[in-house]
Amino acid sequence: MNAPRAIARGEQLLVVCLCAAWCDTCNEFRAAIAGLARACGEIGFVWLDIEDDSALVGDVDIENFPTLAVFRGGTPLFYGVTLPLVPVVRRMLDSLRGPDSRPIGVPPQIEALPTALGERKREAPA
Repeated sequence: MNAPRAIARGEQLLVVCLCAAWCDTCNEFRAAIAGLARACGEIGFVWLDIEDDSALVGDVDIENFPTLAVFRGGTPLFYGVTLPLVPVVRRMLDSLRGPDSRPIGVPPQIEALPTALGERKREAPA
């Protein structure tokens, strides 16, 4: 998905999908999110498996899937469970694009995700 651009351009939205490979709902939702990422090129999307990517996610307790974290420039705007439906996610993202979106409090591990993803991008082999 197109996360590196969104991380590099901090003013854009970054959507982090926190899911699990064993979750059937997540697996179905992943294809839908990939389509949404293609349709919304100005928004970055990252798929993180809470087990495979535990070094990034930390010990945060994800109770239900899919859980999304949405950031603008490293500032958390949304964190929570969403219905795995593209129209629902699209409406939520549209509402967060506006000037009325305000920062929210999130667990420290979630708040650190944009920075950790940016560092992971820089550390990737060329």
